[in-house]
Amino acid sequence: MTTETVKGFKDFTGEEAEKREEIRKILVDSFQKYGFEPAETPVVEYREFVQGNNTDDEAVSSVFKLQDRGKRDLALRYEFTFQLKRLMIDKKLPYKRYAIGPVFRDEPISGNRLRQFTQCDIDTVGATIKDEAEILAVVKRVLDSLKIKFKILINNRKLLNEILEKENIEKMDWENVIREIDKLDKLDKDEVYNNLRGYGAQNLLEIFKKSEGYFKKYTSYSEIKELKQYCQYYGVEVVFSPSLARGLSYYNGSVFEVKSDIKETITAGGSFMFNDVQSTGISFGLERLSILTKSFSKNEKTMIVSIGEDEKAVEIAEKLRNEGLSCVIFYNKITKALDYANSQNIKYVLILGGDEVKKKLVKFKNMASGKESLLNFNEILKEIKL
Repeated sequence: MTTETVKGFKDFTGEEAEKREEIRKILVDSFQKYGFEPAETPVVEYREFVQGNNTDDEAVSSVFKLQDRGKRDLALRYEFTFQLKRLMIDKKLPYKRYAIGPVFRDEPISGNRLRQFTQCDIDTVGATIKDEAEILAVVKRVLDSLKIKFKILINNRKLLNEILEKENIEKMDWENVIREIDKLDKLDKDEVYNNLRGYGAQNLLEIFKKSEGYFKKYTSYSEIKELKQYCQYYGVEVVFSPSLARGLSYYNGSVFEVKSDIKETITAGGSFMFNDVQSTGISFGLERLSILTKSFSKNEKTMIVSIGEDEKAVEIAEKLRNEGLSCVIFYNKITKALDYANSQNIKYVLILGGDEVKKKLVKFKNMASGKESLLNFNEILKEIKL
């Protein structure tokens, strides 16, 4: 029996797990500051619901398919957005929700792409362009908090459709053409050019090379202009990218993509219509945020070593925890305890034996300096909280 993880799936432990937990806290805090409320949804859904009307989308075509004992066709969720079709029913608008959890894609592994990854979504159901700017303000708050350099790219699917119409591209080919355009940052330009030739749309590449001023002649550019204006109110800098499309066909307005120091997009989203209600949202990839986060607030632990004084050790540990500190107890064998403390980067060790208890003191050891001293509880608290 193998204990190895399946290809594309990964365990997270130790410092990496702590970093991910700290990132989650920053995400939740940021989401809640803007009035988003939590929602939890099933990992398994009916396949028909998961796929919807977008079966040609790359992400949808990569869903993990399964059956239960009743032979029902099921699938693992590939994202959180489609589940809003159910969650939004009978909700007073705007409905602002966030969701954090695993999603699954049955697709090839490459670079920083896994088959199970953690998405962290916010969506506003019943949204305007003002809400889109707020979504991007959340992005700025999160990435600034994590000290991640970033660039926010924006575009609009209405503008893309308007360009395709004026260039006389067959409407039945629009989705396929947009899907090819969206590959411009992933494939060689010659390959995209040849793919577009099949639809008579190769001349679009020349249009997308033009400066932003060129696109102001299109009616739909007004939405780009309005979004940029509201982003300024939030102090959010955005860059217009005329070829940005995003692969999911349900997008019907603004689309966003956030780039940083890795090849892959770290955050992306856009606006869409579900149940005849205009909505908008964005998704953070926890794995990619973790790669880019270089420093974080670690959970500093203190260790108490009990040498036959278990009751007193528990009492002191609980007092430290009540002060908001993280504490572990190690029973007997000082050498093993100190070895464990070093392996876990525990800075402070409290040694409690019969002599210390009689004196109503604790031997306090700073593992970084090696310094030892006998202290009372208040003195210990002061040292740890320095």
